[in-house]
Amino acid sequence: MDLSVLLIFIPTFFFVSITPGMCMTLAMTLGMTIGLRRTFWMMLGEMVGVGIVAILAVLGVAAVMLRYPDIFIVFKWMGGAYLAYLGIQMWRSRGKMAIPDKIAEQVQVNRWQLAIQGFVTAIANPKGWAFMISLLPPFIQADQSIGLQLSLLVSIILVSEFVCMTLYATGGKTLRVFLNKSGNVRLLNRISGSLMIGVGAWLISS
Repeated sequence: MDLSVLLIFIPTFFFVSITPGMCMTLAMTLGMTIGLRRTFWMMLGEMVGVGIVAILAVLGVAAVMLRYPDIFIVFKWMGGAYLAYLGIQMWRSRGKMAIPDKIAEQVQVNRWQLAIQGFVTAIANPKGWAFMISLLPPFIQADQSIGLQLSLLVSIILVSEFVCMTLYATGGKTLRVFLNKSGNVRLLNRISGSLMIGVGAWLISS
């Protein structure tokens, strides 16, 4: 793949990744509630989902799926409803993901549940599929190995997603420390819960 193509693709996708969206909002929310290290599990699931979407977009499968949007309905509603449920629990300072009154207590949540949250959020987002279809094919050069080019582009996408989600999760962690020092644990739970509900509603309505 030509260097000139990569020099255009890298900043283009980084700009798209850093723009606030469902996955970035989810990363910031989890950064506030469970901390940066445990949020990496959500990021893992999200990156797997994004990688699958990117590969299928180039292979053309995504174009077929966009013609039959009913495929997304089950994922969207189940994933959105689950995120909204978690948000309501957090808003009420209840459930596994709510921050306890004592900051020393660790929020307990299953790592696989976090990975599934990230995976479903990435896979069930029709806008993500549409974006990959419109962005990736123009960067594929027909006279070169499709497999090699796809591997390189997907790797760049995943690195960009990881860096951006880490930035968002770090911001959430910083906000958590600030509010905990002020004794506003309930307020932090409500902010996090509201963001989680928003992500769930966003996923359902997208």
